[in-house]
Amino acid sequence: MKLHELEKNIGATHAKKRLGNGPGSGHGKTCGRGQKGQKARSGGSINPVFEGGQLPLYRRIPKRGFSNHMFKTQYAVINLDQLNIFEDGTVVTPALLKEKGIVKKQLDGIKVLGTGKLEHKITIQANKFSTSALEKIKDSGSKAEVI
Repeated sequence: MKLHELEKNIGATHAKKRLGNGPGSGHGKTCGRGQKGQKARSGGSINPVFEGGQLPLYRRIPKRGFSNHMFKTQYAVINLDQLNIFEDGTVVTPALLKEKGIVKKQLDGIKVLGTGKLEHKITIQANKFSTSALEKIKDSGSKAEVI
């Protein structure tokens, strides 16, 4: 195939609408604008942001910065003292926490906070750890693994 042999696909182009050319054209008299009304008049176009008199979106949303809390990451929070039910050498995973009933919903992940004291040497796997939790985990001889 050569450049001069290229053609558009059938139906890719349409003939221009010939408005106002009598009733036989199908676009005579009102030229497809309907009867009367704002859109039938010349120059009668409506602003695309106009919402029919309803308070417009640009006036409804808060100004000076807006962060949508629908997309905020929420962590299921547990404290170190809740992990004392596990024995030495246990690998504490989110699935195990859910199985034991410590975490009801996993949400966007699990965060371990430093409230309480860890009495056993365990390996904790979570998405986030607070700095106080990391210190207490190290002091007890346990391990913290970020997933």
